Amino acid sequence: MRKLQRGIAATVLLIAATTAQAQSIVGRVVDAKTKEPLIGAVVSLQGTDTKTVTDTDGQFHFDHLSTTTPYTLLVKYVGYKNTTIDGVLSKASAAEDVLTVALKPDEQQLKGVTVTGVKRRNTVTAAVLEVKNSPVIVSNISAQDIKLTQDANAGEVIRRVPGVSLIDDKFVMVRGLAQRYNNVWMNGGAVPSSEADQRAFSFDMIPSNQIDNLTIVKSPTPEYPADYTGGFIMIDTKEIPLENAFHVSVGGNWNSASAFKSFLATKQSGTDFLGFDNGLRSLHGGIDATLANLGKNSGGNTMYSLSDNHLNNDWAVKNQHPWGDLKLAADWSHSWTLPAGKLGAIAAVNYTNEYRVYRDMLNNFYGAYDTANDRSNPLRLSTDNQYNHNVRLGALFNMTLLSASGKNKYQLKNIFNQIGNNRYTWREGLSAQSEPERSAEYYYRSRTTYTGQITGRHTLSGDALDWSVGYAYANRRLPDRRKYILYNEDDSKSDNYVWLYQNDISREWTSLDEHIVSANVNDEHQFAFGDWQPKVKVGAYGEYRTRKYTTRNFMYWYNAEGNSLPSGFRSMEMTSLLSNADNYGADKLYLLEDVNKINDYSGHNTLGAGYVSAALPFGRLDIHAGVRFEYNQMELISNSKSYETSHESHYYRHSDLFPSANATYKIDEKNQIRLSYGRSVNRPEFREVSPSVYYDFDLASNVEGNFNLKNCYIDNLDLRYEWYPSRGEMISLAAFYKHFDSPIEWVYTMAGGTDVIYSYANARSANNYGLELDIRKNLAFMGLPDLNWSFNGSLIHSRVNFEPGSNEESRAMQGQSPYLVNTGLFYKSQPLDLDIALLYNRIGKRIVGVGRSEGMDKNVKVPNSYEMPRDAFDLTVSKRFGKHVELKLAARDLLNQDITFKQFTTVSVGGSSKKVQEVTRRYKPGRNLQATVTFKL
Repeated sequence: MRKLQRGIAATVLLIAATTAQAQSIVGRVVDAKTKEPLIGAVVSLQGTDTKTVTDTDGQFHFDHLSTTTPYTLLVKYVGYKNTTIDGVLSKASAAEDVLTVALKPDEQQLKGVTVTGVKRRNTVTAAVLEVKNSPVIVSNISAQDIKLTQDANAGEVIRRVPGVSLIDDKFVMVRGLAQRYNNVWMNGGAVPSSEADQRAFSFDMIPSNQIDNLTIVKSPTPEYPADYTGGFIMIDTKEIPLENAFHVSVGGNWNSASAFKSFLATKQSGTDFLGFDNGLRSLHGGIDATLANLGKNSGGNTMYSLSDNHLNNDWAVKNQHPWGDLKLAADWSHSWTLPAGKLGAIAAVNYTNEYRVYRDMLNNFYGAYDTANDRSNPLRLSTDNQYNHNVRLGALFNMTLLSASGKNKYQLKNIFNQIGNNRYTWREGLSAQSEPERSAEYYYRSRTTYTGQITGRHTLSGDALDWSVGYAYANRRLPDRRKYILYNEDDSKSDNYVWLYQNDISREWTSLDEHIVSANVNDEHQFAFGDWQPKVKVGAYGEYRTRKYTTRNFMYWYNAEGNSLPSGFRSMEMTSLLSNADNYGADKLYLLEDVNKINDYSGHNTLGAGYVSAALPFGRLDIHAGVRFEYNQMELISNSKSYETSHESHYYRHSDLFPSANATYKIDEKNQIRLSYGRSVNRPEFREVSPSVYYDFDLASNVEGNFNLKNCYIDNLDLRYEWYPSRGEMISLAAFYKHFDSPIEWVYTMAGGTDVIYSYANARSANNYGLELDIRKNLAFMGLPDLNWSFNGSLIHSRVNFEPGSNEESRAMQGQSPYLVNTGLFYKSQPLDLDIALLYNRIGKRIVGVGRSEGMDKNVKVPNSYEMPRDAFDLTVSKRFGKHVELKLAARDLLNQDITFKQFTTVSVGGSSKKVQEVTRRYKPGRNLQATVTFKL
């Protein structure tokens, strides 16, 4: 027994000694010229079976190595020359003595390389190679680019793409074209519009840490739906991980106009912090609920009770002082080696809670200029104070199964986002009749989106087959949007504002639900006719989309005679009057329903498509051409009567062929020229053809659809020169031209002389052409190898044409920017683990709303509205401390220039021409200071 104990003790001591002496080799694999980390490089210890792959920072490590044996490292990476390093010794403090391995590109290897398995597209180098090898004209940005800029969401990320600008921090314009001319897919499937009143996708809903890469296809091609003209935007979220990891990030943001300052807020529900209402604001029993009533008033209208319908009758506004914004994120990634192959999973959650205040915001609108008296014609002169509390909750879960052969890949991708916006607006100003007025809006909106796909990719003998099935859902809830307006009719009492009209105090509930089911299959076959190896690709796509929009509107009222309300109640402090339960009842305040079934609609859209394309190599010339057929049927179901459900369907059916051809001529390995032509379409959305009317408080006007909208067809022509000085670098110059037949625009006209109505209309035609310059360059040639420069700029011109004899004048297209500039300097120090970026953005003056002429006089025209240019500078800093902690600092919109909108018009006064400009909106958004700490566990 004693010998056994001694043996065990000796073994333990031996193991302890061996463990104490075991050492490590830690290294980093980078591009020899750009110093960019190479992700997924294979590093092996020659003479052993030990190998590993580099992580997202290009790092690798070997543990438990001998203290005396020198090792030989073999490093391999596709597209680079293999590198062998002899005589590497392990060290106890290897983490502090990192070996850097610089790989040189192997251009000969790149010519014929074939990769199976997981294609990495999330690095700067991979993104540039993707652009270079694409058969069509594309622009993109990788996860590594995103990490450098520290952009928070896809809306901020996409601003870095050439020819792209952003509206309202959410809606993307490509090549100066409004968001309606762009299409969005996520993970290979369609996504629903997140807005009820316009075709758009809110890119701010997608957190940047969920994005693997973002690509914009700028020339038509048969493989993608024809319903895009500016760009087809593809967002791919992350899939199989390179390493097992768990990250937690905690951060804050301080907006100079909001943090630590007065913030007016209304009553919140217990789940507002999660981005949705828990029922506090909802109608009890749902939007179609039957409400408790108090009988009929003297006019024969049903009186609905304020007390017996579980309504939130608290109109009080409380003053808060938020400290700042909270940002939380966590992600987990893991991979498993199975007998059948490799399984990877990625999960991520993110949370943002932010406050934004826009103080003393001008909110004006002007009608047709008064030429007789040579003066402006204000229809609204007001100042708003707007308080926004925004919450975003997002989650992602992806799984990827890669077969052992690397020829089959199956993926399950899910992304969910919940956004809540609680907004209170206080407005003071003058009406069109120069009557002083005060008004307020209590607004809460929640948006839920979910997108899920199951996909498969298979490499067969001579064929590459891929398929997908997807489901997407989006809703928008506006529960209990409340507003009131009061008027001052006595100039001698400047603070005496009175409730005058029946519709001056209202409550509205709105519900929108949209579902999309889609399926897609594509097969590519490579032929071999000696040395000539063309490819033919065929595919089919089907999509079914359904939408339902329901609204209910109620107004506060009272009996003019015989009521029991306090004397002078119409001029009382309104929040106190409306919040006091003693003022509710049949002989006091009650609700009247403003029934208008015409504002409700539903719809079904069926899209069926098939295509054939061919990739034809002719030496240095590659041609990618084909044709796509699409059948689209949209059924709009609306009500013909306002007072009852009276469904009638309107059908919009079209069958179209969309040819396209893309040619690429390779001058040499670093230079190539592209030429492309394609036909595309822009179809009206449900809301745009619906007769539904919605009152927009920001615009202080009604928004309605247009039954008579028709499809817009576009012919697209592109010419681009591309130069690739070295790996990870690109310089391109592109020219483009587009002709629009019947473009759809956002317009406004006058009703009743002073009321503005916003809607949609077709013009006869339009032409759009411009230049784009994109530069991604390392500055080593200037002696600055740690500095990279990115520049993308666009110059764009457009002209809209109308029928001969029309009162409308030719002008720029609505939403078009005449120029866009995005540029940035990126400093990266490997020894210091430090990244610094300075970014700049500017967009040119663009039309955001088109004024239509009044009557038969061409000179009597409501002025067009423009968003004015502004300069935006961002500074970001990222510092890593060891392997487990990273600190990110950012200062955004450093100049904090005014956001300004103006109306411009040219009129004839006294026989001479005069240019008139009037400010319609102006406010400061505030500077943003951010700090985030990420822990790698």
